[in-house]
Amino acid sequence: MKEKNIDTTEKLTPDEQSDDKRQQSRQPESAAGALGMGSVSESDDAPVGSLSLRQIVGGDYLMLLVRNHAWLIVLIVLITTIYVGFRYQCQQDMIEIDQLEKNLTDAKYKALSSSSNLTELCRQSHVLQVLRANQDSLLRVSDQPPYKIEVPE
Repeated sequence: MKEKNIDTTEKLTPDEQSDDKRQQSRQPESAAGALGMGSVSESDDAPVGSLSLRQIVGGDYLMLLVRNHAWLIVLIVLITTIYVGFRYQCQQDMIEIDQLEKNLTDAKYKALSSSSNLTELCRQSHVLQVLRANQDSLLRVSDQPPYKIEVPE
């Protein structure tokens, strides 16, 4: 089969020109149809997806938004509630920790004070003062230094 080469410089017959125009005019219609814009015309008052001020103020837009995103709104409220609850619990725990640290510090100071009082009461000079105050004459301070007694094994 031989292919027919058409030279663009040749003149087309009136029938061929009308066929060519029909093909060119069909292309935009098919593109508009493919985009889903076949039902839109210039005489339409408002585009299909737009909302008027009356619809927005009347609450139609908000109701549409709530209907479409109800589960998302519920999820956000739930997560926010959990977040606030955990923060409150954390603050309560921190207050309790501070109180326990304060009690621990007080207990340490009391233990230190008691230990120092016990050390003071156990000193030799204080024991002698108590013995003199009670008129106990059996115990006295030795005048001689201590000495070692060696025991053979």
